[in-house]
Amino acid sequence: MHTAFFLLLAASLARFLIRHPGEPRTPWIIALSIALALLYVLGPALGSRTDDERRPTVRRLLWLGAVVAAWVVLVLLAPSFAWCAVPLFYTGLRTLPAGAASLLVGVLTAFVVVAQLRLSTAFDPNLLLAPPAVAALATAVFVHMERQAARQRALIDDLLRTRRELAATERREGTLAERQRLSMEIHDTLAQGLSSQQMLLQAAERTWDAAPGTARGHVRTATEITARNLAEARRFVHDLAPADLADGASLPEALRELAARTGESASGTGAAAPLAVRLHLDGTPAPLPDRVQSALLRIAQGALANVREHAAATAATLALTYLGDQVVLDIADDGRGFTPTDPAAPAPGRDRGHGLPAMHARVRQLGGTLTIESAPGEGTVLSAAVPLEHAP
Repeated sequence: MHTAFFLLLAASLARFLIRHPGEPRTPWIIALSIALALLYVLGPALGSRTDDERRPTVRRLLWLGAVVAAWVVLVLLAPSFAWCAVPLFYTGLRTLPAGAASLLVGVLTAFVVVAQLRLSTAFDPNLLLAPPAVAALATAVFVHMERQAARQRALIDDLLRTRRELAATERREGTLAERQRLSMEIHDTLAQGLSSQQMLLQAAERTWDAAPGTARGHVRTATEITARNLAEARRFVHDLAPADLADGASLPEALRELAARTGESASGTGAAAPLAVRLHLDGTPAPLPDRVQSALLRIAQGALANVREHAAATAATLALTYLGDQVVLDIADDGRGFTPTDPAAPAPGRDRGHGLPAMHARVRQLGGTLTIESAPGEGTVLSAAVPLEHAP
């Protein structure tokens, strides 16, 4: 539109100079044309109407008045400048509120009609009808563009607000997920290791005078557990696989190591009988995704920790079964048992109550199921089944 204004202004000036050479008013026409061009250039520097009140500023009103006044004088001196009104329609519509802008367009249109009739030697209906039609078309196009722009601004605002809300929701969910991950990792590694160390050190204290060699063995075992817990802490801080699965170790190898380590740490710590833990494999072993191996190993660690601390069991069995489309890990013991409720709910009578909910959360993240079969005095069987085709 700015380009159209300057083209129309230059064309009108050229037409006047060609048709009216050497007239006394020529210097005034040239000076007013230059002044109008300079005034028009100042418009963008003054800014548009304010966004909050949608009203023009005083400087903007003064500028628009000066542009219109210069154009009116030019049209009075040379009616051929009348068609510069078309870009001025858009200038008024952009600057003024709707009512005032419509009034200005009407005044400019009437002035164009009068100027064209002055130029014509005979009455022409087109000179009376064409300017209002052009003004109406320009106004309609501008109003349509304004409405489209308003809708677009509203959509962009909604999109930005939705993106901000989504980002906030994702941050909250990410924070909760990371908090849950850390709590499960701490429970399945550091908390269990500290519990084993406590039992071993208590056993060492009880036997320190009577059996110094046995006491020193308990201390050495506690030291080994401390070193392993330190390695586990460093790995889960960096979101790495459990230490037992490091260096390419498979899940059966990690479970076998866990079984041996659990039996050693449970023996001689004051329990009524040592805990014998054995591993049983069934089916054709197949490579498992890292997340599945880590989750099943953590579940086995948590279950054996519960057996060692709460079940008063003498034997426990880890059974890993490959069924093609899923892998199942069963942990069974011959302990005192309990009355199971919701697997996600904490077991009654326990202070922490985090083991079973953590196991349930791990299996649920992999799309699997966790079931518990137990009764008082009849031991416990915990089963975690994970589908392999949907495992991440």
